[in-house]
Order: sequence, then structure tokens, then C-alpha cells
Amino acid sequence: MVSPSFSLDPDLKRLRLSPRDPLFVQDPYPAYAAVQAVCPTFFWEDYGLWCLSGYEAVNRFLRDRRFGRENRWGPPMLDAPGREHLADFDGIERHSLLEREPPVHTRLRGLVNRAFVSRQIERLRPRVEALAHGLVDGFAAERRIDLLPAFATPIPVTVIAEMLGVPVAMGPQLVDWSNRMVRMYTHRPSRTVQEDANAAARAFADYLRDYVGRRRAAPGDDLLSLLISASDGGERLSEDELITSVILLLNAGHEATVHQTGNAVRTILGEGGDPRRFFGDPAATEATVEECLRFDAPLHMFTRFAYETVEIEPGIVLQPGEQVALLLGAANTDPDAFVEPRRFDPGRSDQKNVTFGAGIHFCIGAPLARLELQVALKVLFARLPGLRLAETPAYRDVYHFHGLERLVVEW
Repeated sequence: MVSPSFSLDPDLKRLRLSPRDPLFVQDPYPAYAAVQAVCPTFFWEDYGLWCLSGYEAVNRFLRDRRFGRENRWGPPMLDAPGREHLADFDGIERHSLLEREPPVHTRLRGLVNRAFVSRQIERLRPRVEALAHGLVDGFAAERRIDLLPAFATPIPVTVIAEMLGVPVAMGPQLVDWSNRMVRMYTHRPSRTVQEDANAAARAFADYLRDYVGRRRAAPGDDLLSLLISASDGGERLSEDELITSVILLLNAGHEATVHQTGNAVRTILGEGGDPRRFFGDPAATEATVEECLRFDAPLHMFTRFAYETVEIEPGIVLQPGEQVALLLGAANTDPDAFVEPRRFDPGRSDQKNVTFGAGIHFCIGAPLARLELQVALKVLFARLPGLRLAETPAYRDVYHFHGLERLVVEW
């Protein structure tokens, strides 16, 4: 069912649909399908942006260097009047790898990329497996838990903290700061949400500045020590870039993986039967994870600025400085790209997805996320094959992120 506020003018390609409509929050895919059937490129009135929802177009424009994350044709949003109460949050965003373009992006990404290449990440498999088994050991006797805090969150938080050399004991606090900052990406966040996100950003940065100072005196064999060394070199990484990079890696290192784990468990349990059938061998496990990434992705929108006049579709022209929204969740279920897109089928021959993006902003943590999902899901269902939903899961009202509020299961 399409949400009641859904209104589409196919001639003008204009859509009115609140991203906070409860039906859309819980299941955006019927709305995506309805729009894709008429005009996969449309103007979303609620956001004031042209949007691309087709797989081919989204994949192509993610790679198109005529677009980027920086607004080069107008005043940066972070410097706009009326954002003084967001000074700390904006200070972090200003130096984020995700928000920069070459040559700055190339320099920042080059510093961290070698820690996330597949051959390095594969060495973490035994550690992730041990973590997963340890968590199941800790709650197996309880028979009923919320899987998000008990299982989905601790694995990626622990792994990224250990990679960076940040105290794992700080995990719950790091998650709290991250969650409060991410709420800034909801549609039209309230002043209260903005001020809380700014306070979280300030506390996060203050903690890291103090910790970096102590880490300088006692470097280790970890990514943070590598970044500190680059910062102390004076040419490759400023102090602000160092702090922002660590915050980005900590946030991105767990946020999407937690949501994807929850979404995947919900999807697999919804299929019924013995979930172990999806994880019979490494190839089946990899295929299952890829289908989970396609079927119910944790990030549904990625915006970019036009750097020149671009005709994104005949008759639809963007001027320099205008934004376009790429709808990743819609692209992953495009009927022109997938046979029966809302059918969960790990063995499909048309397997592909844009969940991690594409082009120079392709998610640097994709190899790590894939490994964590493969190991965690396999261990969970091997240990608890009788797992079932104890209550209907509900998604958080945080579009364009797409993850569950709770995932209460029993066995």
C-alpha cells in the first residue's frame, strides 16, 4: 500500500510524499515501485530535489565526475547564516572525507585506505567469529533479547575501535555520540535535535583530542597511530582532519553495519524455514549477504552537487550548485534491473547493488562490513537455528537511513 500522503504528477514528474509518513518509514518499497513505474526520475517536493531511482542511472551518476559532495558554486551550507548553534557539528563535517572532493579527498582517503583493503580485512575473520560466539554465549540462556544492542552493535563497534586503537570500553559512549549526530540527517530536524547533535559532536571531538594527545606519547600498531604520525608530519593531515577522520571511521564503522545486520535478520526470519540453509558454505554465505545488502539496504539516499550544467534526463537540466538525490534503496529494487525485485533470492543471476555507493566515494569500509555480516549472520543462525521474531520489528523514523528501532527475538 502506498502511503496516504503520496501524490505524483506524472506529466510534471513531481512527487509529494513525506519521508516521515509512518507507512513510508516502515516500508518505502511500494512507493518506490509506484514512482518507478511512471517516472523513475522525479522532483521530490518535500526535499526540493530532483531524484534518480533507477539502478542504471544511480550507478552511473555515482561515478559521474560532473557531480560531487562539495558545493563549489555557492556558499557552503556549513557557513550558512542561522547555523551558529551547529558550530561543533559543522566543524567536523567541514573536514570529513565523505564531504570532500579531490585533491583533498584523494589525500585523506589514501591515508586510511590501506587499512581497509580486502587482504587486510580478511585477517580479522577469526576475531569477528570469536566476538560473535562470545556474544551468543552471553545471552543464549536468556531465550529472549533485543538483538540490536546484544549482538548487532557490539561486533562492528568492537572491531573498529580495536582497528583504530580506541578503548573498546568506550564503545557504548561512542555509539551514543554517533546516534545523536546521525539524527541530524532526518528530514528537517528540530532545533532540539540539532542542539543535541552539536553537543554530541563537541563531546566526541573533545574526547578524541584528549585521547590523541595521550596516544602521541604511547603510539601503537593501529590506524590511529598511523593517522597521528601523518598529522605530526605537518603536510598530509591537519589536527582537525585527524579528529574528523577518526569520528567518521568510528561512526561509519558501525552505524550502517548495525542497521544492515538487523535488516538482514528480519529478512531471513521472514523467509521462514531453517535459516541455516542460506549459510551452507562460504559461497552461499557470500551470496546471502549480497542479497541482504540489495534487498533492504541501510542507506537510501545520497546527495551530490552539480559542477556544471548537466541534463540528467531529456528536458531535466541541473545548473551548477543544484543538488540531485540518488535513491540507493530504490535503485536496488528497480524492476528494470532485477527480476522480481522484492523476492529474496540469494541465488539470483542479476545480483548487484549500490548499497556501498560507487565511484570515488565508494564506501571504504565495504570489505569490513561484508566480512562482519558474513561471519555474524552465519554464527547467529548456526548457534540459534530456532530463532524467531518475538514482536513485529519497527523501523526508525530516520529516513534516509533505514534501520530498526528494536529487533526482539526469542528461541
